[in-house]
Amino acid sequence: MKSFVPTVLATLAGAALLGLLIYGVTHQAPKRSLDQAIAEGNPPRAPDATTKLPMLSGSGSESLASYRGKVVLLDFWASWCVDCQEEAHQLEGLQHKLEGHDATILGVTYQDVSKDSRAFVKQYGLSYPNLRDGNGKFVNSFGTEQLPENFLIDREGKIVDIARGPVEAAFVKRALALADEA
Repeated sequence: MKSFVPTVLATLAGAALLGLLIYGVTHQAPKRSLDQAIAEGNPPRAPDATTKLPMLSGSGSESLASYRGKVVLLDFWASWCVDCQEEAHQLEGLQHKLEGHDATILGVTYQDVSKDSRAFVKQYGLSYPNLRDGNGKFVNSFGTEQLPENFLIDREGKIVDIARGPVEAAFVKRALALADEA
């Protein structure tokens, strides 16, 4: 009986370690290296900028890199996202101000059905280009794990500000100021 106890304890300890490993892999914190670089005053280049995504609506190009030289407010959204619905009119109003300064909003939808995404664009009258990330790879390269999330990208393709969650007045003001810079 005494030799049975160490075997049971070793089995339980192994199962506990395996459980911790599985928990750690499935509950990783969001990738926030972009946030950290911005906080340190070292704006990073937008990741995967050359990735081509299908156009969902509007006119424009299908990769972020094709907007180099413009200020871009990159907006990740989905039609079912309540906060995305609430900020849609605000972003459309901002688009009209940005386009006169060689700047634009570029929407990217994911975790959404294409038909629903197109209906969202039509319902809110979004005039800026919108792309579709069907597999989420592009979105994940930004560390995005919630919606909406917005990234302000300067004319050199560097991320200078991030709004994780609905955009606030300070973020909008920063976007307009950056667009006004020559």
